[in-house]
Amino acid sequence: MKRVSKPVFFIVAVIILALSYFAIFGFTTQYGDINTTWVKGVNDIRWGIDIKGGVEATFKPADDVDATDEEIEAAKSVIETRLVANNITDYELYADSSSDRIIVRFPWKEDEADFDPEAAIEEISATAQLTFRPGNSYASTGLDANGETVYQTPTGDTEEILMDGSNVESAQAGLDTSSSTSTSYAVYLTLKDASIFEEITTEYQDQTVSIWMDDIMLSAPTVDDVITNGQASITGDFTAQEATDLANKINAGALPFSLETASFGTISPTLGSSSLVAMAYAAIAALVIIIIIMIVMFRLPGFIASICLIGQVGIMVMTTSGFFPIFPSFTMTLPGIAGMILSIGMGVDANIITADRIREELRSGKTIDTAIDKGSKSSFSAIFDGNVTVIIVALILMLVFGPTNILSGIFGQSTTGTIYAFGYSLLMGVIANFIMGVFASRLMLKSISGFKIFRKKWMYGGVGK
Repeated sequence: MKRVSKPVFFIVAVIILALSYFAIFGFTTQYGDINTTWVKGVNDIRWGIDIKGGVEATFKPADDVDATDEEIEAAKSVIETRLVANNITDYELYADSSSDRIIVRFPWKEDEADFDPEAAIEEISATAQLTFRPGNSYASTGLDANGETVYQTPTGDTEEILMDGSNVESAQAGLDTSSSTSTSYAVYLTLKDASIFEEITTEYQDQTVSIWMDDIMLSAPTVDDVITNGQASITGDFTAQEATDLANKINAGALPFSLETASFGTISPTLGSSSLVAMAYAAIAALVIIIIIMIVMFRLPGFIASICLIGQVGIMVMTTSGFFPIFPSFTMTLPGIAGMILSIGMGVDANIITADRIREELRSGKTIDTAIDKGSKSSFSAIFDGNVTVIIVALILMLVFGPTNILSGIFGQSTTGTIYAFGYSLLMGVIANFIMGVFASRLMLKSISGFKIFRKKWMYGGVGK
């Protein structure tokens, strides 16, 4: 077995424990009355409707406008865009075209203190502001519920508005007639005043003109030709769903009506804060019991596995709370917690398989170094196969039951957020298991076995000294 330097154990252990501490407790400084959060922790997790409660509202066209089915879908698209822009994935959104109603339920923000449903509803139902701007520069980025990049807040020349949504008569998705493939789609625009768009395309030919909904960039096409007849197209190898979504959002900015609130209220959480605290204590108690059992059963490998298990929990919290800038705060629901628990179980299983194989090798007469090497290698295939299978399942859940899922007609929109949250937390947990339960634990075990005091077979579950 290739030896690992002795200090590696302490370096890895300190890194794991430090990261886990900051992942759970975060890091906040206070200067006077100003609190600054540098690292987000558990308290910054956005809890789902089923845990913390939230807002329920029904919208309808203002002034009793009789909206078409397409207009209702476009208005629904605006609400969905704003929810996604705020990293809200645990939402329920329905459009009832027969009665011109849109129903939405979504959780409170993680930093919400006043629980003002009117303010939350006003934020997502405000009239959509569709604008066409030069260039495509932006101030920040985020991720939507599907993991796609969202570009936010125009900057520089892009702050200039060339045209707004009032000049868009309609937007429709259709096959891209200019594409060499038969599966590519485009969005076709019909403009009210062709002269306005003619001036824009003349000035910015061969340049980028971006399309924005509020502060979110929807598209950034390049002007290929001067458009004189008020008929424009946006191409870019869109799928049918992508083209339809973009057309709906553009139509939303050109709606001849605004939305008004027919009814609103708050949703009481299923669990409540007291039950959530009880669940946290139960989780801590369960983790302590698991650690004790692993140490008693497997001794030194069990102790190392316990450190790595804490690290796995820390990574899962990091990818939920917004600890990493590339992972915005994720909405944690009851199914999401179930996904975390399942992945922790897989982490325990991975460490037990390795420790048991090492013990078998020792009892067959192998040296400590040989036992660690062969035990780690023989257990890897079983751990790898099991984890990869779960990763595939988690990815399928996220792709199928994301906000633009393809099976909503079968399962219903209400399944979207909950199943997606389960898939996300399960995926993050399994990845954390690979990092901690497979690589970090073996690195630490090979390192600590170099110390003379730890070169006794009984410490690894073997017989003898």
